[in-house]
Amino acid sequence: MSLTTRLSAFFLAALAMVLVGFSAGLYLLANDHLRRVVDERLDTSLTTLAAAAEIGAEGVEWEPDERELGLGKDPGADAVRWVVLDERGGRLDQSRNLDGRRLSTDLPSGFTTGPWPGRDGRSWRAKARRLAVSLPLAPTVPDSSDPRPSSPRHPELTLVTFAPLGSTEATLRRLAGTLAIFSGTLWLVAAVAGRSLCRRALAPMMAMARSARDADADEPATRLPVPETGDELRDLGDAFNGLLDRLHEAMERQRRFAGDASHQLRTPLAAVLSQVDVTLRRDRPPDEYRRVLALIRDRGDQLRQIVESLLFLARAERDAGLPDLEVVDLAAWVPGQLPRWDSHARAADLRVVSDAGVTPFARIHRVLLAQLLDNLLDNALKYSSPGTPIQIALRREAGFVSLSVQDRGRGISAEDMPHIFQPFYRSPLARLRGESGVGLGLAVARRITLAFGGTLHAESSPGVGSRFVVRLPEVAG
Repeated sequence: MSLTTRLSAFFLAALAMVLVGFSAGLYLLANDHLRRVVDERLDTSLTTLAAAAEIGAEGVEWEPDERELGLGKDPGADAVRWVVLDERGGRLDQSRNLDGRRLSTDLPSGFTTGPWPGRDGRSWRAKARRLAVSLPLAPTVPDSSDPRPSSPRHPELTLVTFAPLGSTEATLRRLAGTLAIFSGTLWLVAAVAGRSLCRRALAPMMAMARSARDADADEPATRLPVPETGDELRDLGDAFNGLLDRLHEAMERQRRFAGDASHQLRTPLAAVLSQVDVTLRRDRPPDEYRRVLALIRDRGDQLRQIVESLLFLARAERDAGLPDLEVVDLAAWVPGQLPRWDSHARAADLRVVSDAGVTPFARIHRVLLAQLLDNLLDNALKYSSPGTPIQIALRREAGFVSLSVQDRGRGISAEDMPHIFQPFYRSPLARLRGESGVGLGLAVARRITLAFGGTLHAESSPGVGSRFVVRLPEVAG
């Protein structure tokens, strides 16, 4: 199921529920209002009938001959009908418009209000009200001198009014039909317009999907079309194009890395093989064999360093887990690394500087941090003149431990600065001078720093020197 269909179905289902709820609520409100109107008419009619009766100590008197009621004269289909019943349920009086063949007046016991079935199939609503005296009636003695018959008195009278529901039900049916037609029409219009709008809104996404399917991964200029809508779709297109830029850049770096690695590995291997071939052409004295073996050993050591650096960089690229880390006091650890350089011709140029009383702790791996420091020191010694100091400074900063190596060499040019941490990068000047190295030292140092959760950056001024600063998160000792 397409996204357009799912979105349209969701919103149409929500709209349908809203329309059904609105229609049902409106219908119920209208039904309650119309029923109340009918009940008010019945209550008003009962009040009129009750006013025509006389309630006294001798009973309830109903004299239809002496009172003429206007209520119940209208023969219309919507007019109110009424009937007066005595204590035995007998009919004393009724409205002129009441037709006993169409409407029954047999009142059930305890009836007060409710629907009333008509004999002609029509629906009615009836209400009853009882008029009674609280004391039992005293027997009356007829007055023989009074020529008029005694007034009829009853201990209880029941007044019942009837109202037809035909017009009310017709109004409700018209309302239900109108709501159904209106809701259905609105839902259909929303379905057509919503689906069209959804298709138009998602058209840029479909265009981006087609472009992504047709794109060539090896083509650097591959980009997705970005709609000029200024909404989330444009953000999505920009994000994908940014991802493509980073992917192409990473692929280009991998190509350069593979090419540089193959070149750096091929050069010492070719030198080793050429030396072996030359040596094997004829018998040579033992000293010559020792010289060739020493050369092969040096080349082999160079190959080992290159391979180990490549393996470390490859593991770091995959976020390989580091060995067990430990909390180390760097103020005591750093000076302990200098004896490893005692055999170097410039061992006397190495100096350690730290703030008095500073005891910085960091979570590190001793071997890897030693390799990082060796790479920085080797770089500083290689690109500075003998006799110039190499300063190793240890400082505490806000939440970090700063370990820096500073030399007074020729420095790094502004053109080379953005590339010095790239694997196998060497400045054209270093290549021209034939200085040793393969361009992996700073790349490995930076990767080790990142693995420790720190940062490594360089500061340099041509002709003045360079300073490499490692910042590691400080921990409690």
